[in-house]
Amino acid sequence: MAGHVMIDTSKHYDILIVGGGNAALCAAISARRGGASVLVVEAAPRFYRGGNTRHTRNMRCAHDSATETLSGPYYEDEFFEDLLRVTGGKTDEKLARMMIAESKDMLGWIVEQGVRFQPSLGGTLSLGRTNSFFLGGGRAMLNALYRTAEALGVDVAYDAEVVGLDIQGGRFKSAKVRHEGQEFVIRAKALIAASGGFEANIEWLKEGWGEIAENFLIRGTPYNRGTVLKMLIDQGVQQIGDPTQCHAVAIDARAPKFDGGIITRLDCVVFGVVVNKHAERFYDEGEEVWPKRYAIWGRLVAAQPDQIAYIIFDSRSLDLFMPSLFPPVRADSLSDLAHKLGLEEGTLSRTLSDFNAAVQPGTFDPAILDDCRTQGLAPPKSHWARRIESAPFYAYPVRPGITFTYLGVRVNEQSRMVMADGTAADNMFAAGEIMAGNVLGQGYAAGIGMTIGSVFGRIAGREAAIEVQSPSSSSLQTASLEFA
Repeated sequence: MAGHVMIDTSKHYDILIVGGGNAALCAAISARRGGASVLVVEAAPRFYRGGNTRHTRNMRCAHDSATETLSGPYYEDEFFEDLLRVTGGKTDEKLARMMIAESKDMLGWIVEQGVRFQPSLGGTLSLGRTNSFFLGGGRAMLNALYRTAEALGVDVAYDAEVVGLDIQGGRFKSAKVRHEGQEFVIRAKALIAASGGFEANIEWLKEGWGEIAENFLIRGTPYNRGTVLKMLIDQGVQQIGDPTQCHAVAIDARAPKFDGGIITRLDCVVFGVVVNKHAERFYDEGEEVWPKRYAIWGRLVAAQPDQIAYIIFDSRSLDLFMPSLFPPVRADSLSDLAHKLGLEEGTLSRTLSDFNAAVQPGTFDPAILDDCRTQGLAPPKSHWARRIESAPFYAYPVRPGITFTYLGVRVNEQSRMVMADGTAADNMFAAGEIMAGNVLGQGYAAGIGMTIGSVFGRIAGREAAIEVQSPSSSSLQTASLEFA
């Protein structure tokens, strides 16, 4: 009986998949449909399975026409232009173009695996044309993939952490897995690493960021500690990316240290001013439409004193964005607001009066790059600049919220890991956050993490199944027919 298992070392699997999120499950389903026997080991307990996929809402895929759930076409070239813009050109163009081309097919494939989509929710970064939203969110999407994988005969072990890898000459031999208080050695003909980044490993974050990483909040799972990534790099897999590059957004400073998820993100930067602990502005809040720029704010706040900032706006903007889990700090006067935030009242008053004086007349329109801007102010506010004057006044304290890290392993177009000497690994593949740095050198566009996981997961599973050349059994064909 497939499904949740105790590890049985007498059972020989074709493919071992490390990780339990979107990338791992797409790989497992793809490999199983390709005729391979598969064991998925997930370090988290069953309830917390799925890494950061639990917190997602949508994925970004190219498509040539509107659908029941997408408001219009999103062509491959536009997707690539968006990727180039957010990464500043720091992407492997060949892999990125392949991923975008393959993403067109993913929308149909993922539905075939039991996942359902819905039209975009109001106020979600205006993504109704480009991004497909999961009905019931990321956890529902995960549950559908697990149901399909288990019905196809994929075995899954929870609370199963990989603590050692035996790799010889670029070839995977076995993994040591800690499970139920014991250590097991699991041999397999191929390995697929889909175990996420190292964002929950504060010590590792500090290697790149220094002490300021202590003030970071981790939006995602506490289980992504980068253990497998470190082992792979230590054993000769080529590293890609910069240890300080990551998907980092400004999130509510009152969020928990881990697992705050999407409900702690704040989408109101463009409607207000953002000041640091010295009550001074430090960046153009209206630089670009929010889906294309929201992921720069975590890094910007990280560079401020004590890694804290405050988004300040007035009553006119309160209903223009998706509310966060926590209510904003409210005050009837700006001096009272300064007091509640612990900011120096005179400086805040001066910052806001300078801002108000610089605002030019224009037609406010939150849906487009409007003509409401400041003049003679540094830094400027390029769009959506409105005087902050209508009481009551509101503020959100924000800190950098790290979603996932980009330092990872290099892969080729078959999702095979590339060794430090440039040769492709024999039987080792990677998908998802652990190789996201191939596509994301820096920056982020909403929903692209799920695209990377699904596309490269499916490829890794397919290629690993070909690699192990497992003859397809009649029972598998029956299962495939039931789920086609």
